[in-house]
Amino acid sequence: MVKKDFPKIHFYDQDLVSLYDETWLLIKDYWKKGSSKNGLHSRFFAHPDSTRINQFDTCFSSFFLVYSNRIYPVMSGLDNFYAKQEESGAIRGEYRESDGKPVRLKDNPRGVLPPLFAWAEFNIYHKLGVKKRIREVLPVLEKYFKWIEQNFKTANGLYSVPLAATMMENSPRDGMCYPIDFNSQMALAAFYMSELADIINDKETNYTYKKAYFSLKTKINALMWDEREGFYYDLDASQKRLKVKTIASFWPLIAEIPNEARGERLIEHLVDPHEFGIENPFPTLAVRDKHFDAQGSGYRGSVYPPLNYMVIKGLEKYKRHDLAREFAIRHLYHVLDGLYTSTGKKGSLYEAYAPHTEGPAKWPGKKGFPRTMFVPYTALTTISLMLENIIGLNISLPRKTVDWTIPTLEAMGIGDLALKRNLISILCAKSSRGWEVHLESEKLYYLTIDLFGARSKTLPIPSGKCSLLVDKL
Repeated sequence: MVKKDFPKIHFYDQDLVSLYDETWLLIKDYWKKGSSKNGLHSRFFAHPDSTRINQFDTCFSSFFLVYSNRIYPVMSGLDNFYAKQEESGAIRGEYRESDGKPVRLKDNPRGVLPPLFAWAEFNIYHKLGVKKRIREVLPVLEKYFKWIEQNFKTANGLYSVPLAATMMENSPRDGMCYPIDFNSQMALAAFYMSELADIINDKETNYTYKKAYFSLKTKINALMWDEREGFYYDLDASQKRLKVKTIASFWPLIAEIPNEARGERLIEHLVDPHEFGIENPFPTLAVRDKHFDAQGSGYRGSVYPPLNYMVIKGLEKYKRHDLAREFAIRHLYHVLDGLYTSTGKKGSLYEAYAPHTEGPAKWPGKKGFPRTMFVPYTALTTISLMLENIIGLNISLPRKTVDWTIPTLEAMGIGDLALKRNLISILCAKSSRGWEVHLESEKLYYLTIDLFGARSKTLPIPSGKCSLLVDKL
């Protein structure tokens, strides 16, 4: 296989295609060189104006860097954090780029941030297919998981961390002791660590973390779910639910914590225009909350791309591909409007967007907010959501499979996508014979086409060119 370029997308709206292409061009300017002084890897991905590397940003960045056809290193960013692991198992959430030392903050003295490494590694495995890496990183992740358990797990089985550890610094979660998002993230970490162990046939580790996952899932459902309101809430120190509806309460979806009935009730809040179902989904605080700010004001209403990505991936877990695509398209158009404004002036790719109006969120008194050209967040929308939810592709390199959900018949597809040592192209287009799927591949792989969520068919796709009539599927 000759490495050609980044994957090319085909879509009927050329503006979205241009935005996707432009994002890849921007990414080349976001690489920095490590040094012997800071102990960081030779190349790491960070915003040009940053002075720290951040665990949350790095984990989420991996979800779009995996699509670069190996042009950009996706693993080195995570390896920077693994290399800093302390004897206790601790990995701090931020390190200074100048000297590589951890950043200690008064409101988060132990520097814990959302534990998303295992989720990121599972995704990397399915996009790049490197099984050897799992054997190398799983012991690091186990030590890290145990450090969090020893320092933040309480007698009731839940985890207690400061608000700063949730990355939602000014969210009106006063009195919070047990955050729903961090507890769901720990469940998510346990779930994917058991999956990683299963890939390398480590049955003991698989069982250990599967048990940890179900134990925490049970605790969250018993203590944090409000049956009357159909919602998960933070708890205060006395385990009383704090009735503030924030975006944090949707982390249980991606961790598959609610059963199907509860999942549907939780999803109802995402479509309610008085809560989270506004035109630019999803505000970080329910619209009807008394603390909601129409300017955004940080986590009091702003729309953050990584949190949108999380919610949309959670919708997929509950088979709501229709809603996932609708919300992805709506958010993507707001990102587009923020870059190319209605006044004709060139805007930017922002860290956070206004909930009700075009353009960036505002946070009076917060210097430098929102950060501009903040590709570590917005590329999740312009690349990952574009490929995964708008075009509808789900790729697994180890299995040599591509699942393609076609919600509506539109001209769309992808070209020059690296599938292990195989470049493939998939395009749906209308011809004189009707709607056809045109395929090109260097080697055999398996394509599952899901039509409108009603019909699904798996086909072996041979090397060379071929086409399929949609009506015949």
